[in-house]
Amino acid sequence: MDSGGTTSIPIASIANGLPGRYATALYELAADRRQLDPVLEQASSLAGLIDGNADLRTVLTDRTLDIRDSRKAVDAVLEAEGFSPLMRDFVGVVANNRRFPRLREILAALAAIAAARRGEVVADVVSAHPLTDLQRVQLRSRLAEAGYSKVNIQERVDAALLGGLVVRIGARLYDTSLRSRLTRLHHAMKGAA
Repeated sequence: MDSGGTTSIPIASIANGLPGRYATALYELAADRRQLDPVLEQASSLAGLIDGNADLRTVLTDRTLDIRDSRKAVDAVLEAEGFSPLMRDFVGVVANNRRFPRLREILAALAAIAAARRGEVVADVVSAHPLTDLQRVQLRSRLAEAGYSKVNIQERVDAALLGGLVVRIGARLYDTSLRSRLTRLHHAMKGAA
């Protein structure tokens, strides 16, 4: 359990919806086969691969591509990257069920389920620039002060924020981005006119 009076997200709420159902199935299958740690590592690697490769995202999300060709292309990438047969088979099932556009969401749900079962809270952190090691330490310290002692930080970069951070923990959103500050200032100036 988390200290500081906070509660982690109930696993049942993460497992709702299509991404959660697929993620739960993969989690349980990997646990049954005693391959949970490697599958979680590979899922994280695949999420990073998707985030960092525009061509792969196109293959996953373009509904005009033939699903068989898309599946072959993605399977070739997974094989070349050394993914296990279990992960490759799972991604194949996602493809066969025409859920490729949701694969990234499924992987995020898998990470959230794993974190919840470990008693961790997932913090989705979006920044305008990659965080430095010092910024990560400061962020963890601030989150601990807010009562989130066991937190799994998932980082993303979005240059459109201009500066600052957007941190989402469960249903809570902490937005200190320059973009949202400018938007609030714009609305305040509009209201004063």
